[in-house]
Amino acid sequence: MHNKRILLVEDEPAVVSVIVRGLSESGGEVSVAPDGLIGLEMARNNDFNIIILDVMLPGMNGIDVCRHLRAEKNSTPILMLTALSTVENVVIGLDSGADDYMVKPFKLQELEARIRSLIRRQQGVPSATANGQPAVPDKPSHILSIGDLELNTDTRAASRNKRVFTLTATEYRLLEYLLLNPRKVLSRADILEHVWGIDFNMNTKVVDVYINYLRKKINKSDEPELIHTVVGHGYMLKETVGHED
Repeated sequence: MHNKRILLVEDEPAVVSVIVRGLSESGGEVSVAPDGLIGLEMARNNDFNIIILDVMLPGMNGIDVCRHLRAEKNSTPILMLTALSTVENVVIGLDSGADDYMVKPFKLQELEARIRSLIRRQQGVPSATANGQPAVPDKPSHILSIGDLELNTDTRAASRNKRVFTLTATEYRLLEYLLLNPRKVLSRADILEHVWGIDFNMNTKVVDVYINYLRKKINKSDEPELIHTVVGHGYMLKETVGHED
């Protein structure tokens, strides 16, 4: 956390106090915006290592702030905070361009771990996983493929049978992880750890939601299923004819 510039966009004084004190003690330099409009301008006009963005804000909500920044090609990692924990709200936050999501109340230690993970990912530094192996590389320089499905990890372009489709940032990381582990059963916990960057207590239904998003983009008309549900275990990417779900 040492010498990291952090933008905190939060309107609850008690939350601001806890985060600023904790992150400052860890060596972070924390700037605070009390509403979404001020936060958006500060993010536009300054260079931050990470943005901690509350969802419910005066002026402009965090979802819209995030969407504006991503539309302007601002790639600073964004960690969203909210008191809402339903799967739908998690998905909305991530689809707006956020890199991670935390539900209030949370422990400061977990917040610090998430921040370190997001900054490592942004800098292309592999994180250590629970078994001591390096996490999935962020930007390997080659094409990943299985069957007629291809993912160019330099341009982040995805295609199947020459049909190009667009991926959100989270969908990209999910497809990359699946392609790096073909024909292996991946549990929902494995996917959460590698795609979202850290092992944390999020409802694993968010994995099912994103798997369904990918399936809709990958599969058209009579194309064979590539992402298979392994009942009771998780998911597997493999070539086969027909559907197993």
